[in-house]
Amino acid sequence: MTGERNIRLLLAFDGTGYAGWQRQKDLPTVQGVLEEKIAVMTGGPVTLHGAGRTDAGVHALGMVANFATNSAIPCSGFFRGLNSLLPEDIRILNASEAPPDFHARFSATGKCYLYEMTMGEVPLPTERLYRTHLDHTLCLEEVRRCLDLLVGRHDFSSFEATGSRDPANGNGLGAVREIYAAALCHVPGGTEKLQVSISGNGFLRHMVRNIVGTLVEVGQGRRSVESFAHLFEIRDRSAAGPTMPAKGLFLKEVYYA
Repeated sequence: MTGERNIRLLLAFDGTGYAGWQRQKDLPTVQGVLEEKIAVMTGGPVTLHGAGRTDAGVHALGMVANFATNSAIPCSGFFRGLNSLLPEDIRILNASEAPPDFHARFSATGKCYLYEMTMGEVPLPTERLYRTHLDHTLCLEEVRRCLDLLVGRHDFSSFEATGSRDPANGNGLGAVREIYAAALCHVPGGTEKLQVSISGNGFLRHMVRNIVGTLVEVGQGRRSVESFAHLFEIRDRSAAGPTMPAKGLFLKEVYYA
């Protein structure tokens, strides 16, 4: 980090109107908007480091980011000032001083994602931007059996988006990740709301959305639990289920030691 201070932000955003987190030329992104508003306050350009790169349409309840600055603005000033400058679909939940070596991405030890769905004949209009509607009910017991299989250390190549990393790169973890917990919450209501939560030490691009797409196939009886388990061995993306829409995905929390 450069600069005298390292400012850590906890934020939430509605990703509907953004082309993802990462700054892009001529497209609205969460990082781009935040950097613009921080620069207004500090009087100079800044680079904001996020804990991850959410895709277009994905939401966050607990994204973490940090930036270096020589500004003397107190953290309370960044909290109030940024919330007054930012559009209503991005909100700062907390601003604090961080150690010089803190990095929102590289210091993270894990993340928790939520995927929201509804079952029912007619989806509510107020849920259309934040939950994926399923045309058929699911066998929740079968889905939960698959979620139990996710826990532990596995190769998730079958759930990895094409081009998410360089397979020729022999460094790092490859497609191996450790899942700490995976669960399904069923909330009856006007529509039947389902929430899949998955936490782990890291996630490949589209990994959660691809897992949920495969879980839906199991729940609808189009795939067996045994077929789901076999995906860890065959490591073939084409053998797994579809990628679920981005609108149902939320970054709930980022973990740090």
